[in-house]
Amino acid sequence: MTARILLTGATGYVGGRLLPLLERAGHRVRCLARRPEFLRPRVGPDTDIVRGDVLDRGSLDTAMHGIDTAYYLVHSMGSTGSFEEEDRAGAANFAAAAQAAGVRRIVYLGGLGDSRLPLSPHLRSRHEVGDVLRRSTVQVVEFRASIVIGSGSLSYEMVRALVERLPVMITPKWVESRAQPIAIGDLLEYLVAVVELPLDGNPIFEIGGADVVSYGDIMTEYAQQRGLRRFMIRVPVLTPRLSSLWLGLVTPLYARVGRKLIDSISYPTVVRDDAAHRTFPIRPMGIRDAIASALRNEDQEFALTRWSDALSASGKPPDFGGVRFGNRLVDSRVVHIPAPPATVFAPVRQIGGATGWYYGDWLWTLRGWLDLLGGGIGMRRGRADPDALRVGDTIDCWRVELFEPDRRLRLAAEMKLPGRAWLEFEVSESGGGSTLRQTAIFEPLGLAGLAYWYLVYPLHQFVFAGMLRNIAAAGGATVGKHVP
Repeated sequence: MTARILLTGATGYVGGRLLPLLERAGHRVRCLARRPEFLRPRVGPDTDIVRGDVLDRGSLDTAMHGIDTAYYLVHSMGSTGSFEEEDRAGAANFAAAAQAAGVRRIVYLGGLGDSRLPLSPHLRSRHEVGDVLRRSTVQVVEFRASIVIGSGSLSYEMVRALVERLPVMITPKWVESRAQPIAIGDLLEYLVAVVELPLDGNPIFEIGGADVVSYGDIMTEYAQQRGLRRFMIRVPVLTPRLSSLWLGLVTPLYARVGRKLIDSISYPTVVRDDAAHRTFPIRPMGIRDAIASALRNEDQEFALTRWSDALSASGKPPDFGGVRFGNRLVDSRVVHIPAPPATVFAPVRQIGGATGWYYGDWLWTLRGWLDLLGGGIGMRRGRADPDALRVGDTIDCWRVELFEPDRRLRLAAEMKLPGRAWLEFEVSESGGGSTLRQTAIFEPLGLAGLAYWYLVYPLHQFVFAGMLRNIAAAGGATVGKHVP
């Protein structure tokens, strides 16, 4: 059955991952966005985008026209004002517009928490939004979830930042609060399945993973899967406000959202009603598998990345430290070359071995000797063929991970490093010539990995700029400026 769906929050974490699933299921999707131009490159050819905002009642009337199911996946946690008032107003507008348009069902994603007990302002607002939506005559299906585990989710990124950066953590009382984390994949299964599921009334489904754990347990599991040893020292006097200030110093979290998140973490978010288990044929995974899945998915998403679409594709030289992509640090630079792709790619294909690395070969040799002293393989392996390449070949201290003739080469480092590293070259046709993009990627392992990256980053700027310049010259070109 094909449904006509309105999706809010398509530029957010959950909505952005739900969108392609709804498209693949064959539904006719319409997205509500404050900035359609930002969302347009992410949608399929049959998906509509309308400009609007849940705080603008008039814009919702157009968006709701002809809709069967409307997803309410927005919140005001990042608001500078009263997020409770904005959440309340947005939900009231949405419900009224849905009722006027004859929408059959609203699907809302809220938060777990026992409403019979005191709750944080954020959790209390999440529950109130559900109540406001249910005041209309439209059926409302509410899912209440705890922590969402997935690369890019706020809670997961906070755990990642803390564990990766702090060998010893001063942990406040909130790390012992009980929660029932759910993997993003399992959450999305619920959100997709509910479109065609016949339901009566306005059901509330509490959903969570297979395990009830604390934030401390989550951090311990993440550390184990990343091969990191971490120590947590409990202190009783770190209030939520002090915790949020502390997080602001050691993590990249947005301060206002971080404070509201910490306020909510202090309260248990555990499933008490098994209605979802009885209604849906979905059996969510436990915390170990959820974290493993998040790490695997990040690898897959990263492998599919085209740097011409990444933040580093702005054409500007990277800021100090490079661009972040999840847990990875990226230094990407590009030149335009007035030559065909095959000509430009030829020196890339011949890199390493007797050809060398096009710039600072003595530095590469020194790096190889240091690697040997550390028990690594050094730069002694060379390459089997001076011109031909295939996946799996070794090139000095690198191994060919991806090879597309005249287009793309990705090398994975096999030297001793506090993390994982890649070097990638991509050539594409552009403006009567070619664009050559050179990208260095590093996935740091803990604090040692971060320290390594920032220590060698100035040297990388020197070496990689020279390498790109000389590869372009070897391709018979004049190096252009950085271009988008």
